Amino acid sequence: MDEDTGYEAVRSRDARFDGAFFFAVETTGIYCRPSCPAVTPKRRNVRFFPTAAAAQGSGFRACRRCRPDAVPGSAEWNVRADVVGRAMRLIADGVVDREGVAGLAARLGYSARQVQRQLTTELGAGPVALARAQRAHTARLLLQTTDLPVTEIAFASGFASVRQFNDTVREVYASTPTELRAAAHRSRGTARTRGAGRATPGAGIPLRLAHRGPYQSGAVFDQLAREAVAGVEEVCGAPGGRTYRRTLRLPYGTGLVAVEERTRASRTGAGTRLGGWLDARLHLTDPRDLTTAVQRLRRLFDLDADPYAVDERLGADPRLGPLVAARPGLRSPGTVDPLEPAVRALAGKEGAEELVRRYGKLLDAPCGSLTHLFPEPAVLAEAEPGGPLGALAAALADGTVRLDPGADRDEAQEALLALPGMDPATVAAMRVRALGDPDVAPPGTEVPDGWRPWRSYAVQHLRVAGEWSR
Repeated sequence: MDEDTGYEAVRSRDARFDGAFFFAVETTGIYCRPSCPAVTPKRRNVRFFPTAAAAQGSGFRACRRCRPDAVPGSAEWNVRADVVGRAMRLIADGVVDREGVAGLAARLGYSARQVQRQLTTELGAGPVALARAQRAHTARLLLQTTDLPVTEIAFASGFASVRQFNDTVREVYASTPTELRAAAHRSRGTARTRGAGRATPGAGIPLRLAHRGPYQSGAVFDQLAREAVAGVEEVCGAPGGRTYRRTLRLPYGTGLVAVEERTRASRTGAGTRLGGWLDARLHLTDPRDLTTAVQRLRRLFDLDADPYAVDERLGADPRLGPLVAARPGLRSPGTVDPLEPAVRALAGKEGAEELVRRYGKLLDAPCGSLTHLFPEPAVLAEAEPGGPLGALAAALADGTVRLDPGADRDEAQEALLALPGMDPATVAAMRVRALGDPDVAPPGTEVPDGWRPWRSYAVQHLRVAGEWSR
């Protein structure tokens, strides 16, 4: 996108571009999302950035009105399979915070210098700056939604020191951590006078999982309900008001999450719909897992997709046009654990539930029907040696097969097909769910080239409409 087109998006407050780029105003020192409802600045005062980190690196602070750090992630990273796209998915998952730039580079198969150069050239910020921007967002969320001590929040957000935490928060938000928390308390006090109430202690971290454009939550919850593995996940309630609950195995501990089906809409002052969010509540045994947990939920619910681009392309197809018109914004769900869809594909839902009962880790504090974590690959490999399931678990455990967010999709497919018992249809399904590939055509079928690069969504439309049973 050229800058003149970007400015037109800003002038029209076009939420389709939230997360795709950011703009900053030189006269105020503030950066915003394109849909910011503030008065449109003059063109000569506006600068454009591909990431929030690039804007921060140029000395701009986040707008308090539109909260540009809370926008959906760029849909570009879902589509791109190059090193930059893979790096962005890994950074979002918290790899830089856990393993450093060297760990990120090792996962990508490049040197740290090459990764730094490619990210800086294309995005205006290197991996450290991109991770820093993400840490700042996590810090703001914890400050405004929990009563954790500020010192604990500093390290839970991924900062190496309290001083680094304080300096970053001041630079990004033009407020101290204490001032951010106090502003949130005042806001909650206003909400209480309107009858909204305040979360009780121990109720978890409330989240708004933002998405752009329309979102067909009913179809997503239908699929999650059909596939739910007892002990690990469940969908309860009546359609339209259901809740999806599940356990999470995370790098530092475990988690429990509840996500509400009903979507909430955001609007500008003029009443234009911007998209919206899903309400969620997250319980963590270790708050350092917040960033990773949120990103994995976003992948599960496909919240960073660009429904405008998908619907425009597929809606022009004679077969798909009526389906897209009936269900605009249909998503292609992913997963929080790449082993889960693979096990369901190989062992079936009942087989997966039996494996959970036998080998899943029992939660220290079960919550209703949520009692276990899904088994780890190493545990399954040892418990079920031989056979397709054992071979897959062993390959995931020793790194022969990688299905993490930064995996090379083509290499992962080749590695999966080399395993015993893996057929092309199963591997294609894993490429959609575990790797989040938006452009997978089921093997053995001919689909129009006009469905590219959204063939996964095209098949999803056909499945939801009952026109595709495979």
